[in-house]
Amino acid sequence: MDNNKQVIVVECIVNAPLAHVWDVWTSPAHITQWNSASPDWHTTRAENDLRAGGRFLARMEAKDGSFGFDFSGTYTDVRTNQFIAYTLDDDRKVTITFTTEGDATRVVEAFEAESENSIALQKGGWQAIMDNFKKHAETI
Repeated sequence: MDNNKQVIVVECIVNAPLAHVWDVWTSPAHITQWNSASPDWHTTRAENDLRAGGRFLARMEAKDGSFGFDFSGTYTDVRTNQFIAYTLDDDRKVTITFTTEGDATRVVEAFEAESENSIALQKGGWQAIMDNFKKHAETI
């Protein structure tokens, strides 16, 4: 992470085993089911080459078709069932840590803030996606 950029942290505890949580986080078929910050958005397509140097892409679109963008980047470190680090295409860094806590799994995501939206808006959006992830992972 860049010491000059503000880092935002979101997290959740998923009531599911680590291997299941990892699979739901990294599988394109699952990503399209949970990766949205609000009910009026969805991820229409996901690609994931989960290895250092591999690329990922999640196509995020408003359900009314008014706007869409590619959320994409390159993995810099992948340790199965433990840790993911990547650099977004706008050069911001992100890390995700997976930790077993009893029968549950803690997922902690830290990301460098961008300058267009408020910190509160960014944290709220990424936390909403994390909450959708938790709900999906616990119900499948």
